[in-house]
Amino acid sequence: MAVQLSNLEHLPNYQITERLDVVYGSTVRSKHVGKDLFAGLKNIVGGELTAYTELLEESRQEAIDRMVVKAEALGADAIVGLRFSTSSIAQGASELFVYGTAVKAVPVSQQLQNSTSDNHYPSGQTPNPQVQTAPEDLPRFNPFG
Repeated sequence: MAVQLSNLEHLPNYQITERLDVVYGSTVRSKHVGKDLFAGLKNIVGGELTAYTELLEESRQEAIDRMVVKAEALGADAIVGLRFSTSSIAQGASELFVYGTAVKAVPVSQQLQNSTSDNHYPSGQTPNPQVQTAPEDLPRFNPFG
């Protein structure tokens, strides 16, 4: 299973079983002089600065890839509580930083999901006695504490 990413504190349809560690990835990028001149002209007339949009997209992906490598090294199934941050390093250079909590997670059984989505049972039938709690009743994992 590939490492799954979630900006939530939990992973939908999964039960978090272990908190591993905080993982992060970052990249520092500088603007291209030619693109910067074009962006300056674009500021006068307005509109999207596509060169910067592309630069930020590449930066986000590179930072995520670096973070995922660290999570995989820990044996993580997922990263929860995903957050991005940016900062100016020098004139014309910025850092894009991404971080989250690497966790181990197991899928909530399909049977358990079905029993909670349909609380109406045909007459004479009862829910599976092995299923004792619904996902909503399971304790939530708090990656921050």
